Amino acid sequence: MAGSGFTTQLRTALLLAGLSGLIVAVGALIGGAALPLFVVLAVVMNMGAYWFSDKVALKASHAQPLSQADAPQLYQDISELTGRAGLPMPRVYLIPSDQPNAFATGRNAKHAAVAVTQGLLTLMPRDQVRGVLAHELAHVRNHDILVTSIAATLGAVVVWVATMLEFSMFFGGSDEDQNPLAMIATIILAPVAAMLIQLGISRQREYLADATGARFLGDPEPLASALESLERATERIPMNANPATASLYIADPFKALHGRGMASLFSTHPPLEERVRRLRAMRSFA
Repeated sequence: MAGSGFTTQLRTALLLAGLSGLIVAVGALIGGAALPLFVVLAVVMNMGAYWFSDKVALKASHAQPLSQADAPQLYQDISELTGRAGLPMPRVYLIPSDQPNAFATGRNAKHAAVAVTQGLLTLMPRDQVRGVLAHELAHVRNHDILVTSIAATLGAVVVWVATMLEFSMFFGGSDEDQNPLAMIATIILAPVAAMLIQLGISRQREYLADATGARFLGDPEPLASALESLERATERIPMNANPATASLYIADPFKALHGRGMASLFSTHPPLEERVRRLRAMRSFA
């Protein structure tokens, strides 16, 4: 599985480079002093994502601190799993939602937080909750939260630059050196390309976190069965989640809205059926 992990890391690096390349390419069409300005803006936004992404994600999800006295069993399971993973104990939060789900956030292991929904604790058996926790702690171990925060920031810059290009085209006069057709294509295609690259990053990180979490557990079955339960629950129980944080959750919180149709192609998560298949295939390597 080590080779698979390396491949995922390489794909993630290439996808992040692709987002950066989009910013340079779109910004270059504007020309002049705009490109250096956008580069500086991207750096500032990435610094903000590094330092404050956890606070933003928790606030957007209406998560509240959950004490050990209120959830001793949950704390016990997290403590055991962090010991296996070699991680410090994260902060623990509760999200007031009936849909079973969870996410991890934070810039690094020392400043990590795990947020679980009320539905996860009340609707799923303990072994499956442990599977979900192992997956989220794998995201912490693999530095995924920082990666996805950077991807979201770079994607936002691409969209913003494309919007500025649109304004410059329609309100800033024309430039003889600029190809109008190329500019229109960029305005339309750049945000779409940024979204697809972000989807690629998120989906690759989910597969890697599943494999890492299974190793923490010592058995892929608790996580595989948890994903099957999440598949059924997210289809029938809606969640009032913030779209900006959707990619953080272990399962697509909007599954009840777009289901399995064409809209599912733009889901931030890979198909749960494929994730379950890959987890159970790990048994053959055990």
